[in-house]
Amino acid sequence: MIIKQLSVFLENRSGRLSEMTKLLAKENINLSALSIAETSEYGIIRTVVSEPEKAKDLLQQNNFSVSLTDIICLNMPNKPGSLAEGLDILSQHDISVEYMYAFSHGEEAFAIIKTDNLIETVSILEKEKLDLLQAEELYNI
Repeated sequence: MIIKQLSVFLENRSGRLSEMTKLLAKENINLSALSIAETSEYGIIRTVVSEPEKAKDLLQQNNFSVSLTDIICLNMPNKPGSLAEGLDILSQHDISVEYMYAFSHGEEAFAIIKTDNLIETVSILEKEKLDLLQAEELYNI
């Protein structure tokens, strides 16, 4: 249930994101989800890729500052209130969401979530019968 996410720190200059994605593409590493947070000087790219360890090594070899972070992926129906239901369950159990990004595909919606306690988060969501994706399932969306 725990998925590895790449966190890449990029200086905020033209072409740097393109350089990163080209390197991954050349090695046939697929991007399954991606989020960008930025300041005036740098950006933080959070991405789920098909081969996280290989991607981390590749990017580090090419002078990118990168780390791996554990996250989960909540799979929900793509309808109003689905995300609110999952977040309400976490709130009821005093689980803090550090960050999240989401996307939908057809009838399904997916939330990439980093909490303050992933092991407890997984346990709670499984107990509540919510669907968490395995890494391979996310990579193949």
